[in-house]
Amino acid sequence: MRHVIALDVGGTAMKAALTGLDGTPLYEERRGTGRERGPEAVVESVLRFAEDLGVLGRERLGTAAEAVGLAVPGIVDAERGVAVHAVNLGWREVPLGELLGRRLGGVPVALGHDVRTGGLAEGRLGAGRGTGRFLFVSLGTGIAGAIGIGDRIEAGAHGCAGEIGHIVVRPGGPACGCGGRGCLETLASADAVGRAWAAASGDPSADAADCAGAVAAGDEAASRVWRAAVAALADGLVTAVTVLDPRALVLGGGLAEAGDTLLAPLRAAVAERVTFQRLPAIVPAALGDTAGCLGAGLLARDLLARAAV
Repeated sequence: MRHVIALDVGGTAMKAALTGLDGTPLYEERRGTGRERGPEAVVESVLRFAEDLGVLGRERLGTAAEAVGLAVPGIVDAERGVAVHAVNLGWREVPLGELLGRRLGGVPVALGHDVRTGGLAEGRLGAGRGTGRFLFVSLGTGIAGAIGIGDRIEAGAHGCAGEIGHIVVRPGGPACGCGGRGCLETLASADAVGRAWAAASGDPSADAADCAGAVAAGDEAASRVWRAAVAALADGLVTAVTVLDPRALVLGGGLAEAGDTLLAPLRAAVAERVTFQRLPAIVPAALGDTAGCLGAGLLARDLLARAAV
């Protein structure tokens, strides 16, 4: 059976699948990245995972994979197939496309940014489908976005479009890893909420999910932390709405798992802030943590479709 390999590489885990050219899932598997062994070991883990999937595909499906789609975090040069920089994996200028293609005997490889790849899946298969124009926002360790236009994701002139997490919403605020201060992700990411709630509650092990639970239970200290994060997030989203005019804001990532505990006050806060802008729908992502892998499969199939033209 004709198929492709899809791989989504995260900070600690990898999700992979074999999918048919029509998108039918044929096999799925997860593995750890082995990040504790260093950046070179992570590269080898990715290559070995893809190689094993290639062998499995030939054995089970009777044919070799026709392409590979690979989603990775950090700064990505999709045209060159290079993972330019990924802080959480220690990568700098890793030619993953070339390495993976060579390991698999010349199979073509499509490399993509993890959030934009997840946004591609949400746009074609999930909550952004049929909207025409949407912004997918991942509220996780950091905050990143993907600008959906039709059935594609806009990467920008330099591959950096959608980095909503680095909109400055509180000038002079907390230091950000990007070098700025007061960036949205320093105030409204899952990590930021977790840090704020750990400090407010006196429990160093507390995280954003704990804060959301305390908010739902009526804890006033947790509600103050939550309100501050929602206000910052609303400010960032209104800036994005002003620039992009999307029909929908699709929210994914760990913080969005709080459901209406986040969505209800966020919708109200955004509505309070818009003036001339058209208020977009604010909806949860539909694909959960499978979005990146599904999007990687789409990248691979798109690569084949372009080659066939």
